[in-house]
Amino acid sequence: MTLIAFVAARGGDGHRRKGVGAMLQAFAALLLIANPAEARAQGPVPEVVVSRPLTQTIARWDEYTGRFEALKQVEVRARVSGALEKVNFTDGQFVKAGDVLFVIDQRPYQIAVDSARAELTRAQAQAVASTRDYARAREMTQGRTITARDVDQRKANNDIARAQVMSAEAALRNAELNLEWTQVRAPISGRVSDRRVDPGNLVQGGQADATLLTTIVTLDPIHFVFDASEADYIRYARASESHKKMARDFKNPVSVRLADETEWRRSGVMDFLDNQINRRSGTIRGRAIFDNKDYFLTPGTFGRLRLFGGDVSALLIPDAAVVSDQTSKTVLVVANDNKIVAKSVTLGPIHRGLRVIESGLDAKDRIVIGGLANPMVRPGATVQPKDGEIKEAPVALSDK
Repeated sequence: MTLIAFVAARGGDGHRRKGVGAMLQAFAALLLIANPAEARAQGPVPEVVVSRPLTQTIARWDEYTGRFEALKQVEVRARVSGALEKVNFTDGQFVKAGDVLFVIDQRPYQIAVDSARAELTRAQAQAVASTRDYARAREMTQGRTITARDVDQRKANNDIARAQVMSAEAALRNAELNLEWTQVRAPISGRVSDRRVDPGNLVQGGQADATLLTTIVTLDPIHFVFDASEADYIRYARASESHKKMARDFKNPVSVRLADETEWRRSGVMDFLDNQINRRSGTIRGRAIFDNKDYFLTPGTFGRLRLFGGDVSALLIPDAAVVSDQTSKTVLVVANDNKIVAKSVTLGPIHRGLRVIESGLDAKDRIVIGGLANPMVRPGATVQPKDGEIKEAPVALSDK
């Protein structure tokens, strides 16, 4: 300002006054370049649309990642040793309980059955003879023609013969059982895997190191197993005291979707919750059951389960009002001085087209729901708020 006054004092004629005006304009331009913030402040104030978030009581749905598992899974193993003669199924087909899947060479076991049957006949004949001797001995004691010692001996021989019959009968049943086990049958109904042994190979039977022939799994119904955190378990346990639908013994409804699905179309119920929390992971295992009439769901497939978590009071805003960066989700709020403030929020699911905000916002906050495309609308900027309204979608949309 000292330089301007000095130049004005030296300007004596009109020509000089024109030069002073030009110098003043040039100097003002220099001041604007030197202080761009002041120059921007003199520009138009951006206009934004604001609204307070909707406050509603909604059903909370907790989501968990898990895996489908078969209700029953059986490893089919040989119980007797021998050469495998036949395979009576096609790899991957459905089988019924009792179907003959494999046939092991039956000839050695048939011979064992015949031998056991012959041994039983011999033991029975000896038992008949021993019984008659014992009966005679008892008659002879009346005439005192035989001693009591001889009677006791014949009684013992008779008991031994009867025991030998019982032993022969047991041996025959065992031989027949081994013969029956040469036909390896399906213990459950379900889908069979591929054959692990081809005909002509020797298989090992027995209780240990028995040859694995194939596996069978049931498909309908099917289980879905997942892990929930200890905090979730405590929350559910406390809520179950006042809400029957969250109790352990109640069949809580659940939904599941696969990795490529966007809607929760598959419905089931909870049927099991483990009796303790895993000490290492701090989680508890839960299980749900689903119908699988079309056999589409396969054991081992990953999915996403949705479980009712109780009614909660939630704040709802348009999903477009959420600003994303590399580390967090934020929402722009207009403060009392009409300046933009960014608040970090925790997002919940979509409810009727609006995003649920679990934490980070207050019901009195004025959320920027319009004008976000303007580059001047950013944290710290002064804006001109205009009241708007947040509306729900007419129909419920699929949760994301």
